[in-house]
Amino acid sequence: MPLPVRSRLVGLAAGLVAAALLPSAHAQAVKAQAKAKAQAKAAPRYAVPPTYANVPYGEHERQVLDFFKAESDGPAPLVVYIHGGGWNSGDKMSFGDLKKLLDAGVSVATINYRLVPQAREAGVKPPVKWPLEDAARALQFLRSKAGEWGFDKARIGATGGSAGACSSLWLAFHDDMAKPDSPDPVARESTRLAAAAVNGAQTTLDPKITRAWIPNMKYGGHAFGFAAEGGKSQFDVFYDRRDEVADWVREYSPLSHVTRDDPPVFLNYPAQDKPPVKGEEQKDPTHSALLGLILEEKLKAEGVEGHLAYPGALDDHYKTPADFLIAKLKPAKP
Repeated sequence: MPLPVRSRLVGLAAGLVAAALLPSAHAQAVKAQAKAKAQAKAAPRYAVPPTYANVPYGEHERQVLDFFKAESDGPAPLVVYIHGGGWNSGDKMSFGDLKKLLDAGVSVATINYRLVPQAREAGVKPPVKWPLEDAARALQFLRSKAGEWGFDKARIGATGGSAGACSSLWLAFHDDMAKPDSPDPVARESTRLAAAAVNGAQTTLDPKITRAWIPNMKYGGHAFGFAAEGGKSQFDVFYDRRDEVADWVREYSPLSHVTRDDPPVFLNYPAQDKPPVKGEEQKDPTHSALLGLILEEKLKAEGVEGHLAYPGALDDHYKTPADFLIAKLKPAKP
Protein backbone atom coordinates (compact mmCIF):
# COMPACT_ATOMS: atom_id res chain seq x y z
CA MET A 1 0.00 0.00 0.00
CA PRO A 2 1.44 3.43 -0.93
CA LEU A 3 2.68 5.41 2.06
CA PRO A 4 0.35 8.45 1.65
CA VAL A 5 -2.73 6.21 1.73
CA ARG A 6 -1.43 4.37 4.79
CA SER A 7 -0.82 7.68 6.51
CA ARG A 8 -4.34 8.85 5.76
CA LEU A 9 -5.75 5.60 7.13
CA VAL A 10 -3.67 5.87 10.29
CA GLY A 11 -4.81 9.46 10.76
CA LEU A 12 -8.42 8.48 10.17
CA ALA A 13 -8.16 5.65 12.71
CA ALA A 14 -6.62 7.99 15.28
CA GLY A 15 -9.40 10.46 14.70
CA LEU A 16 -12.03 7.80 15.17
CA VAL A 17 -10.38 6.65 18.41
CA ALA A 18 -10.22 10.25 19.67
CA ALA A 19 -13.84 10.79 18.73
CA ALA A 20 -14.81 7.63 20.58
CA LEU A 21 -12.93 8.78 23.67
CA LEU A 22 -14.24 12.34 23.54
CA PRO A 23 -17.59 11.67 25.22
CA SER A 24 -15.81 9.77 28.01
CA ALA A 25 -13.26 12.56 28.55
CA HIS A 26 -16.02 15.14 28.52
CA ALA A 27 -18.04 13.15 31.02
CA GLN A 28 -15.00 12.90 33.29
CA ALA A 29 -14.42 16.64 33.07
CA VAL A 30 -18.05 17.36 33.91
CA LYS A 31 -17.87 14.94 36.83
CA ALA A 32 -14.67 16.56 38.11
CA GLN A 33 -16.24 20.02 37.91
CA ALA A 34 -19.33 18.83 39.78
CA LYS A 35 -17.17 17.26 42.49
CA ALA A 36 -15.14 20.46 42.85
CA LYS A 37 -18.32 22.51 43.18
CA ALA A 38 -19.72 20.10 45.77
CA GLN A 39 -16.50 20.23 47.79
CA ALA A 40 -16.44 24.02 47.62
CA LYS A 41 -20.06 24.14 48.77
CA ALA A 42 -19.41 21.68 51.59
CA ALA A 43 -16.26 23.47 52.77
CA PRO A 44 -16.83 25.48 55.95
CA ARG A 45 -17.25 29.21 55.40
CA TYR A 46 -17.56 32.11 57.74
CA ALA A 47 -20.80 34.08 57.78
CA VAL A 48 -18.70 37.26 57.91
CA PRO A 49 -15.02 37.91 57.09
CA PRO A 50 -12.57 37.97 60.01
CA THR A 51 -11.05 41.20 61.27
CA TYR A 52 -7.70 39.41 61.38
CA ALA A 53 -7.14 36.09 59.59
CA ASN A 54 -4.63 33.29 60.18
CA VAL A 55 -2.75 35.11 62.91
CA PRO A 56 0.08 32.86 64.19
CA TYR A 57 0.16 32.11 67.92
CA GLY A 58 2.98 29.59 67.48
CA GLU A 59 5.46 28.37 64.88
CA HIS A 60 3.54 25.38 63.51
CA GLU A 61 1.32 25.88 60.45
CA ARG A 62 -1.70 24.71 62.47
CA GLN A 63 -1.09 27.23 65.25
CA VAL A 64 -3.17 30.03 63.74
CA LEU A 65 -6.37 31.80 64.69
CA ASP A 66 -8.96 34.17 63.23
CA PHE A 67 -10.38 37.11 65.16
CA PHE A 68 -13.73 38.84 64.68
CA LYS A 69 -14.25 42.17 66.40
CA ALA A 70 -17.81 42.88 67.52
CA GLU A 71 -19.29 46.35 67.46
CA SER A 72 -19.26 47.58 71.04
CA ASP A 73 -19.18 50.84 72.98
CA GLY A 74 -16.31 49.53 75.06
CA PRO A 75 -14.16 46.39 75.31
CA ALA A 76 -16.41 43.48 74.29
CA PRO A 77 -16.46 40.00 75.78
CA LEU A 78 -14.68 37.29 73.77
CA VAL A 79 -15.66 33.72 72.91
CA VAL A 80 -12.97 31.31 71.76
CA TYR A 81 -14.17 28.54 69.44
CA ILE A 82 -12.23 25.24 69.45
CA HIS A 83 -13.26 22.92 66.61
CA GLY A 84 -14.01 19.23 66.99
CA GLY A 85 -12.90 16.22 64.97
CA GLY A 86 -11.52 13.88 67.63
CA TRP A 87 -8.32 15.95 67.69
CA ASN A 88 -7.61 14.11 64.43
CA SER A 89 -9.11 16.59 61.96
CA GLY A 90 -11.29 19.68 61.68
CA ASP A 91 -10.96 23.38 60.99
CA LYS A 92 -11.61 26.70 62.72
CA MET A 93 -14.01 27.79 59.97
CA SER A 94 -16.74 25.38 61.08
CA PHE A 95 -18.22 27.66 63.75
CA GLY A 96 -21.97 28.05 63.24
CA ASP A 97 -22.77 30.55 66.01
CA LEU A 98 -20.34 33.21 64.81
CA LYS A 99 -22.87 35.76 63.58
CA LYS A 100 -25.20 35.28 66.54
CA LEU A 101 -22.42 36.18 68.97
CA LEU A 102 -21.19 39.11 66.90
CA ASP A 103 -24.72 40.49 66.61
CA ALA A 104 -24.97 40.31 70.40
CA GLY A 105 -21.79 42.38 70.78
CA VAL A 106 -19.47 39.47 71.62
CA SER A 107 -16.15 39.24 69.79
CA VAL A 108 -15.05 35.81 68.57
CA ALA A 109 -11.77 34.01 67.96
CA THR A 110 -11.59 30.65 66.19
CA ILE A 111 -8.46 28.55 66.48
CA ASN A 112 -6.69 25.74 64.69
CA TYR A 113 -4.28 23.57 66.64
CA ARG A 114 -1.80 20.76 66.16
CA LEU A 115 -3.54 17.41 65.82
CA VAL A 116 -2.99 14.02 67.45
CA PRO A 117 -1.57 12.39 64.27
CA GLN A 118 0.99 15.20 64.01
CA ALA A 119 1.90 14.84 67.66
CA ARG A 120 2.27 11.08 67.27
CA GLU A 121 4.52 11.54 64.24
CA ALA A 122 6.67 13.98 66.24
CA GLY A 123 6.97 11.51 69.13
CA VAL A 124 4.96 13.64 71.57
CA LYS A 125 3.64 11.70 74.56
CA PRO A 126 0.79 11.68 75.13
CA PRO A 127 -0.35 12.89 71.69
CA VAL A 128 -3.30 14.80 73.23
CA LYS A 129 -0.76 17.13 74.83
CA TRP A 130 -0.46 19.14 71.61
CA PRO A 131 -4.12 19.96 70.91
CA LEU A 132 -4.96 20.73 74.53
CA GLU A 133 -1.90 22.79 75.31
CA ASP A 134 -2.29 24.63 72.01
CA ALA A 135 -5.76 25.67 73.18
CA ALA A 136 -4.19 27.12 76.33
CA ARG A 137 -1.46 28.88 74.35
CA ALA A 138 -3.99 30.38 71.93
CA LEU A 139 -6.00 31.70 74.88
CA GLN A 140 -2.89 33.28 76.37
CA PHE A 141 -1.95 34.82 73.02
CA LEU A 142 -5.43 36.28 72.68
CA ARG A 143 -5.24 37.81 76.16
CA SER A 144 -1.97 39.46 75.19
CA LYS A 145 -3.87 41.15 72.32
CA ALA A 146 -6.84 42.34 74.39
CA GLY A 147 -5.87 46.01 74.46
CA GLU A 148 -4.89 46.15 70.80
CA TRP A 149 -7.94 44.23 69.56
CA GLY A 150 -10.46 45.84 71.88
CA PHE A 151 -11.89 43.09 74.04
CA ASP A 152 -12.10 42.47 77.78
CA LYS A 153 -9.59 39.86 78.91
CA ALA A 154 -11.62 39.28 82.09
CA ARG A 155 -14.70 38.18 80.12
CA ILE A 156 -13.53 35.29 77.94
CA GLY A 157 -15.54 32.14 77.35
CA ALA A 158 -14.89 29.01 75.31
CA THR A 159 -17.06 26.81 73.16
CA GLY A 160 -16.75 23.87 70.79
CA GLY A 161 -18.12 20.49 69.87
CA SER A 162 -16.90 16.98 70.71
CA ALA A 163 -13.10 17.12 71.12
CA GLY A 164 -13.29 20.91 70.97
CA ALA A 165 -15.84 20.74 73.77
CA CYS A 166 -13.49 18.58 75.82
CA SER A 167 -10.71 21.12 75.24
CA SER A 168 -13.01 23.96 76.30
CA LEU A 169 -13.95 22.21 79.55
CA TRP A 170 -10.32 21.35 80.23
CA LEU A 171 -9.48 25.06 80.07
CA ALA A 172 -12.50 25.94 82.21
CA PHE A 173 -11.54 23.63 85.07
CA HIS A 174 -7.75 23.49 84.93
CA ASP A 175 -5.70 25.52 87.40
CA ASP A 176 -4.20 28.63 85.83
CA MET A 177 -1.30 27.64 83.57
CA ALA A 178 0.19 31.15 83.50
CA LYS A 179 3.90 31.40 84.24
CA PRO A 180 4.34 34.77 85.97
CA ASP A 181 8.14 34.63 85.90
CA SER A 182 8.44 33.63 82.24
CA PRO A 183 10.50 35.86 79.92
CA ASP A 184 7.73 35.21 77.36
CA PRO A 185 4.97 37.81 77.87
CA VAL A 186 2.37 35.49 76.31
CA ALA A 187 3.19 32.71 78.79
CA ARG A 188 2.58 35.17 81.64
CA GLU A 189 -1.07 35.54 80.63
CA SER A 190 -3.84 33.63 82.43
CA THR A 191 -5.56 30.55 80.99
CA ARG A 192 -8.67 30.88 83.14
CA LEU A 193 -12.14 31.33 81.62
CA ALA A 194 -15.27 33.18 82.74
CA ALA A 195 -17.62 30.56 81.22
CA ALA A 196 -17.76 27.57 78.87
CA ALA A 197 -20.66 26.24 76.80
CA VAL A 198 -20.24 23.13 74.67
CA ASN A 199 -21.88 20.50 72.47
CA GLY A 200 -21.34 16.74 72.84
CA ALA A 201 -18.42 17.04 75.23
CA GLN A 202 -16.23 14.20 76.42
CA THR A 203 -16.00 15.17 80.08
CA THR A 204 -13.47 12.51 81.06
CA LEU A 205 -11.03 10.37 79.09
CA ASP A 206 -10.72 7.75 81.84
CA PRO A 207 -11.80 4.42 80.25
CA LYS A 208 -12.63 2.89 83.63
CA ILE A 209 -15.18 5.62 84.27
CA THR A 210 -16.64 5.89 80.77
CA ARG A 211 -17.09 2.16 80.31
CA ALA A 212 -18.75 1.82 83.71
CA TRP A 213 -21.33 4.36 82.59
CA ILE A 214 -21.45 3.46 78.88
CA PRO A 215 -20.78 -0.25 78.16
CA ASN A 216 -20.13 0.33 74.43
CA MET A 217 -17.77 3.29 74.87
CA LYS A 218 -14.84 3.13 72.44
CA TYR A 219 -13.34 6.64 72.44
CA GLY A 220 -10.12 7.96 73.92
CA GLY A 221 -7.28 5.53 73.31
CA HIS A 222 -5.84 7.50 70.40
CA ALA A 223 -5.32 10.51 72.67
CA PHE A 224 -2.76 8.53 74.64
CA GLY A 225 -1.05 6.75 71.76
CA PHE A 226 -2.86 3.41 71.88
CA ALA A 227 -3.75 1.36 68.82
CA ALA A 228 -5.56 -1.91 68.17
CA GLU A 229 -3.35 -4.94 68.71
CA GLY A 230 -3.60 -8.68 69.22
CA GLY A 231 -7.19 -8.78 68.02
CA LYS A 232 -8.23 -6.18 70.60
CA SER A 233 -9.76 -2.83 69.71
CA GLN A 234 -7.94 0.39 70.43
CA PHE A 235 -10.25 1.15 73.35
CA ASP A 236 -9.86 -2.33 74.86
CA VAL A 237 -6.07 -1.98 74.75
CA PHE A 238 -6.41 1.43 76.37
CA TYR A 239 -8.76 0.02 79.01
CA ASP A 240 -6.43 -2.85 79.87
CA ARG A 241 -3.38 -0.59 80.08
CA ARG A 242 -5.05 2.42 81.64
CA ASP A 243 -2.95 2.28 84.82
CA GLU A 244 0.23 2.75 82.77
CA VAL A 245 -1.01 6.18 81.71
CA ALA A 246 -3.07 7.08 84.79
CA ASP A 247 -1.22 10.37 85.36
CA TRP A 248 -1.80 11.44 81.75
CA VAL A 249 -5.48 10.47 81.91
CA ARG A 250 -5.89 12.51 85.07
CA GLU A 251 -4.07 15.55 83.65
CA TYR A 252 -6.01 15.71 80.37
CA SER A 253 -9.52 14.86 81.64
CA PRO A 254 -11.71 17.88 82.48
CA LEU A 255 -13.45 15.94 85.28
CA SER A 256 -10.19 15.62 87.22
CA HIS A 257 -9.77 19.37 87.59
CA VAL A 258 -13.18 20.48 88.85
CA THR A 259 -12.97 22.64 91.98
CA ARG A 260 -15.43 25.01 93.60
CA ASP A 261 -13.79 28.13 92.14
CA ASP A 262 -14.51 27.09 88.54
CA PRO A 263 -16.68 29.09 86.11
CA PRO A 264 -20.25 28.20 85.10
CA VAL A 265 -20.67 25.72 82.25
CA PHE A 266 -23.43 24.66 79.87
CA LEU A 267 -23.40 21.07 78.55
CA ASN A 268 -25.53 20.35 75.50
CA TYR A 269 -25.99 16.86 74.02
CA PRO A 270 -28.22 17.29 70.95
CA ALA A 271 -27.52 13.77 69.62
CA GLN A 272 -29.03 11.99 72.62
CA ASP A 273 -31.83 9.78 71.28
CA LYS A 274 -33.24 8.37 74.54
CA PRO A 275 -33.20 9.12 78.26
CA PRO A 276 -29.60 8.61 79.45
CA VAL A 277 -29.43 5.72 81.90
CA LYS A 278 -26.14 4.63 83.46
CA GLY A 279 -25.13 1.16 82.30
CA GLU A 280 -27.13 1.21 79.06
CA GLU A 281 -25.48 1.09 75.64
CA GLN A 282 -25.77 4.31 73.67
CA LYS A 283 -26.36 4.91 69.97
CA ASP A 284 -23.62 7.57 70.00
CA PRO A 285 -21.47 6.73 73.02
CA THR A 286 -18.80 9.34 72.16
CA HIS A 287 -21.36 12.15 72.49
CA SER A 288 -23.80 10.65 74.98
CA ALA A 289 -25.51 12.81 77.60
CA LEU A 290 -24.25 10.25 80.13
CA LEU A 291 -20.90 12.02 79.82
CA GLY A 292 -22.68 15.18 80.93
CA LEU A 293 -24.25 13.34 83.86
CA ILE A 294 -20.80 12.14 84.96
CA LEU A 295 -19.62 15.74 85.10
CA GLU A 296 -22.86 17.04 86.60
CA GLU A 297 -22.32 14.84 89.67
CA LYS A 298 -18.91 16.42 90.26
CA LEU A 299 -20.15 19.95 89.62
CA LYS A 300 -22.93 19.56 92.18
CA ALA A 301 -20.53 18.10 94.72
CA GLU A 302 -18.20 21.09 94.31
CA GLY A 303 -20.96 23.69 94.13
CA VAL A 304 -20.10 24.78 90.57
CA GLU A 305 -22.89 26.13 88.39
CA GLY A 306 -23.66 23.64 85.63
CA HIS A 307 -26.48 23.28 83.11
CA LEU A 308 -27.16 20.00 81.30
CA ALA A 309 -29.44 19.86 78.26
CA TYR A 310 -30.44 17.12 75.82
CA PRO A 311 -33.60 16.27 73.84
CA GLY A 312 -36.35 15.63 76.34
CA ALA A 313 -34.57 17.52 79.12
CA LEU A 314 -33.87 21.04 77.93
CA ASP A 315 -32.54 23.69 80.27
CA ASP A 316 -35.12 26.14 81.65
CA HIS A 317 -32.90 29.19 81.26
CA TYR A 318 -30.74 28.73 78.16
CA LYS A 319 -31.66 27.23 74.81
CA THR A 320 -28.19 27.00 73.24
CA PRO A 321 -24.53 27.34 74.18
CA ALA A 322 -24.48 30.74 72.45
CA ASP A 323 -27.38 31.96 74.59
CA PHE A 324 -25.55 30.85 77.72
CA LEU A 325 -22.31 32.59 76.73
CA ILE A 326 -24.07 35.83 75.89
CA ALA A 327 -25.89 35.79 79.23
CA LYS A 328 -22.76 35.03 81.26
CA LEU A 329 -20.28 37.28 79.45
CA LYS A 330 -22.39 40.36 78.70
CA PRO A 331 -22.97 42.74 81.60
CA ALA A 332 -26.56 43.05 82.70
CA LYS A 333 -28.33 46.10 81.31
CA PRO A 334 -29.37 48.67 83.92
